Amino acid sequence: MDLFSSSTQQDHQPLAYRMRPRHLDEYMGQDHIIGTGRLLRRAIQADQLSSVIFYGPPGTGKTTLARVIANTTKSHFSTLNAVLSGVKQLREEIEEAKNRLDYYHKKTILFIDEVHRWNKSQQDALLPWVENGTVVLIGATTENPYFEVNAALVSRSRIFQLTRLTESDLADIAQQTLKDTERGYGSYEISFSDGALEHIIDIANGDARSLLNALELAVETTPSAFPPPEGEKILISREIAEESIQKKVVLYDKEGDYHFDVISAFIKSVRGSDPDAVLYWMAKMIKAGEDPKYIFRRMLISASEDIGLADPQALGVVTAAADAYDRVGMPEGRFHLTQAALYLATAPKSNSALGFFSALKHLELESSEDVPNHLKDSSRDKEGFGHGKGYQYPHAYKDHWVAQQYLPNGIQGSVFYDPSEQGYEHTIRELVQQRREAQLDAAVKEPFPEILTFSPPDTQRDHWLQRLITSRGDTFASIRGRLFSPLKLVRHDRVLIFELGRGMLTWEACRQTPEGGVTAVTTEKRLSEELEEYAKGLIPVDRPEIIQLPSLKDFRASSVKGSFEAVIGQNIFTKIEDQKKMADQLFTIAKHLSLCEIIPSRCQRLSELCDDPERKMLLEEAELTIYGVKDSPLMRITEKFLTDLLEKTGFEQMRSETIKLFEKRLITEADITKWCENTYAPVVPFEKLDILEQTRQSLVKSYADKVIDWRISLCFITAEKRIDKKN
Repeated sequence: MDLFSSSTQQDHQPLAYRMRPRHLDEYMGQDHIIGTGRLLRRAIQADQLSSVIFYGPPGTGKTTLARVIANTTKSHFSTLNAVLSGVKQLREEIEEAKNRLDYYHKKTILFIDEVHRWNKSQQDALLPWVENGTVVLIGATTENPYFEVNAALVSRSRIFQLTRLTESDLADIAQQTLKDTERGYGSYEISFSDGALEHIIDIANGDARSLLNALELAVETTPSAFPPPEGEKILISREIAEESIQKKVVLYDKEGDYHFDVISAFIKSVRGSDPDAVLYWMAKMIKAGEDPKYIFRRMLISASEDIGLADPQALGVVTAAADAYDRVGMPEGRFHLTQAALYLATAPKSNSALGFFSALKHLELESSEDVPNHLKDSSRDKEGFGHGKGYQYPHAYKDHWVAQQYLPNGIQGSVFYDPSEQGYEHTIRELVQQRREAQLDAAVKEPFPEILTFSPPDTQRDHWLQRLITSRGDTFASIRGRLFSPLKLVRHDRVLIFELGRGMLTWEACRQTPEGGVTAVTTEKRLSEELEEYAKGLIPVDRPEIIQLPSLKDFRASSVKGSFEAVIGQNIFTKIEDQKKMADQLFTIAKHLSLCEIIPSRCQRLSELCDDPERKMLLEEAELTIYGVKDSPLMRITEKFLTDLLEKTGFEQMRSETIKLFEKRLITEADITKWCENTYAPVVPFEKLDILEQTRQSLVKSYADKVIDWRISLCFITAEKRIDKKN
């Protein structure tokens, strides 16, 4: 069976069928999943599609997108309609797919329209062949796949939700139809009265099929005969447009997914104390024929779940209104529905009744893994076996927390708790994730192994390394969190990373945008090779695009594809001289910016490490010259300079904050020598160079090969592109 077979009688096919896009460039709308650089578009173009399920209302392009894939892929493309076929037809398709794979090494893509129409046993018959790769599944459904499709199939597929088309999308489709001479009405002179086409677009309500059906009816019934005589114009008046498409259809199925969505919206509006929204959703249900008793049952639940003892009267009001409705009936009973709904919406809220369910939860994790040595009880055999060595007492650290390993080595990195984004958990979600990542960064394999033979141990070096790793992990995790948290990225976003550090920004972006796309720009060959190597652990379409440049000044907006929802970077402007040019480049591609820039003039100074008054004064005088060069691209960077630069470029909604951080830094003799000879010596008077050398020797003696608290000053800036500015 082939739903996409071409017909020689194209003129007799409905317009909506004729105008279906044949390739990606003709596809309108759904930019969040099929736009430039998105995962699905990359997979289609590379012919590396994995199993997917398209979910969305009618007329949003699910079957059309499958047709585009059929026209693009080199794999064999088969189709089934779940309404018209069953297990017998499926087995035939599977057998043919196996033969193609065995004899011709050709993959098969199997498109199943209305896949939710199959029952559980029919869906189960498909599962093993999807799992072993005999077929790549494309499912299309108007129902929520998490409820209507087997969990096993869902877990093996990417889910892409298609939304109703925007008015702009529908206008583009209409114009495409009116200009297309092969499939549409490009051969005729068609015009519209004021508001006629806009009316059709509005009433189509995001449904491309409704739009095209209305256009077909309006165009082909306006002249006395269609097609009209050559040279005759077709004028679509407002009256004809109104006759061609009637009132909007209320999408509501009392047994379907949308039914649950509307009642959910109603209850959530009650919970959110929005009486206007409560009346809107209740009117929608009543108009569509919902049973009022069902609405009353849900309000009775809400009276205890969402209001409870905050207003003990609520349960009595709803009960009385439900009894009154039973006596009166419809249509007057709508007053009782309204009274009960408004009372709940305006009542004070408390969900303390949920404490009962919390009391029922009790989770106990057992593992055969041994307790990490540094977590073992040290009160009995610390000296003999080293139990407890390496444990860091959290109360001795800032905020009573320090990153260290708590899980056994064999399950380090496992995630058992995933905080939601609701309520209190939303406030701790970011903190939990940051600390989890910092602890992974701090953990090393068997940091303090159990001592199986005894001799007086010397673990000082190990302790220093552990503290150093932990501190650096804390600092970097804090910076990374501040860069990502304001953006609120969604899964299909495209992100550009200026990766000038350790590569951790790239992987965080990949984690947050699995169906989007990540491009990483770096200037270090070593880091580029490292990113490429780590990326090999992902399938090709999931890998970030790595761009290595000779230097940051060589970055051009044209070197990356399309625009990005977010551009994230650290120390972009401190590494280049033409900072205005970089800002202009960012403006052409970024909708949102999240940047972290070091403020060199406010960071740690060498004079602060010097105790001798004469030597300290020498360094301070030199620093007045070093940090006083305002025309220097490095020294002119301040919070005000950066915000002014971005604002003049065309960014707005800027938020900036400069913070002071201390990180543990190991100072070597080579570091001190480099600072003195390369930075300070050029500005110190010749007759005082001997004092500078004495200062260098003193600093080497005091600080070489030691870890100190090194102050850094960082400016965090977020900004949005001003939408009225033209690129």
